[in-house]
Amino acid sequence: MASIGYRDVLADIKKGKDLSPVFILMGEETFYIDKLVEAFENHVIPEEDKDFNQNIFYGNDTDIDTVVASAQQFPVMAGRKLVILKESQTMHQAKTQLDKLASYLSRPNKSTILVIVYKGDNLSSTSKLLKAASSSKAVIFKSELVKEWNLSSHVKDYCSSIGFSIEDKAVGMLCEYIGSPLSKLFGEVNKLAMIKGKDNRITAIDVEKHIGISKDFNNFELIKAVSTKNYPNAMKIMRYFELNPKTNPTVMTNSMLFGFFQKISICHYLNDKSEKGLMEGLGFKNAWQLRDIKEGLRNYNPRQAVNCVHFCREFDTKSKGVDSFQNEYNLLRELIFKIFTT
Repeated sequence: MASIGYRDVLADIKKGKDLSPVFILMGEETFYIDKLVEAFENHVIPEEDKDFNQNIFYGNDTDIDTVVASAQQFPVMAGRKLVILKESQTMHQAKTQLDKLASYLSRPNKSTILVIVYKGDNLSSTSKLLKAASSSKAVIFKSELVKEWNLSSHVKDYCSSIGFSIEDKAVGMLCEYIGSPLSKLFGEVNKLAMIKGKDNRITAIDVEKHIGISKDFNNFELIKAVSTKNYPNAMKIMRYFELNPKTNPTVMTNSMLFGFFQKISICHYLNDKSEKGLMEGLGFKNAWQLRDIKEGLRNYNPRQAVNCVHFCREFDTKSKGVDSFQNEYNLLRELIFKIFTT
């Protein structure tokens, strides 16, 4: 069994030669799974051979015996056959059903490429299917949900893949307000790309104009105001948030403030506070992600940073009605005041 990354699988599919007889695509992040399935459909079987040599099944209206029978058939006047089982998680007792494929994996038809698609979760490594895969030439692709702090690198990489560049501020705005899953996030990027046309650079102004996110009044700018201790600007942003509660929920703002001061606290106790050391300590891939962190380190000492983490936790409790009946935006202003005066 080989467990490899998205780009490696995609490259192998496009090359088209020496492909494994079995691929298992699974995980919570469906974007990359869908892209690989699309690549199998577009690159493995020539268009003129698809009628006889490409079979696609869906979990909710097929059974494993039918899929195996199709995979065991030899291609018709062609070098190979493609069989895809989509949405296998929708089968009745899906994991038990998929374990029936274990015997096929022990002796797969070498002229068939069988693709098993399981979305929303990973199959257990102790399942009969994955145990069989471990002793065969099956390829396993696990599509994990992208962590919040890694979204920006995925956005930049995706923009590059479609021939666009994007401002750091625009990246921050998209990641903050759209977030995961990637299908939704990249859908907004595609929308911007279509609007921009030949002007292949996406800016913060584009995001504000076409996605409806203010480039001046958002959590991205609030963190900047907090990191530089610009209280008047922070209060302007607070007023904007209160006037636009649907697009600026306090729970998101508090979560970002908590994450910011948590990172500041971690950085204060790192032995290596060089740019490289900070990036390694926080798991960052891009130096621009340190911009606000560096400001925060200058303006909040270790005790103050830890206090701010406590204030964020206190806000979370009070906003849920524990020991407080204040409006959530009043509580948020109180939080900002405590942060600036700690």
